[in-house]
Amino acid sequence: MTQTQNIHLHLNVNGENMQLSVNPGKTLLEVLREDLDLTGTKHGCELGECGACTVLRDGEPVLSCMVLALECEDVQIETIEGMAEKNQLHPLQLAFAQHGGLQCGYCTPGMLMTARALLEKEQKPSRAQIREALSGNLCRCTGYQQIIDSVEQAATMMETQTSKSGGTSS
Repeated sequence: MTQTQNIHLHLNVNGENMQLSVNPGKTLLEVLREDLDLTGTKHGCELGECGACTVLRDGEPVLSCMVLALECEDVQIETIEGMAEKNQLHPLQLAFAQHGGLQCGYCTPGMLMTARALLEKEQKPSRAQIREALSGNLCRCTGYQQIIDSVEQAATMMETQTSKSGGTSS
């Protein structure tokens, strides 16, 4: 039986450059959770159907269970651990807490990352746009209404921050 040789991989995760030696068959989800101890990204269905493992790759939501880690060399990966800045919660995180957009919390990291990608592209998304963006993220607890309300509130908060600062907000 032949043993697979590890590959050396350069990843940028949450703004940090990292060098790793990993099995070439490992998914990004496995590397994040097992090798980097970033367990905020959830291990859900492993079939690309639930969205619990969603992270951002160069600002686009991807299902980390469906992406090999070696496909992420020299791209920017952002996980839920990188969402808050300088110990300040992102407006999406605040809005989810204020509107009950989370209950058990298992789907929350994937929802937040997907919503962040949406709000980076669309400052004032309609409810239909929010529903469409989140359609690949499953939640068994909330009924989605609180999640949609949370994304709407975060968009308003981000717009207010942007107008106060006179620039762009992330």
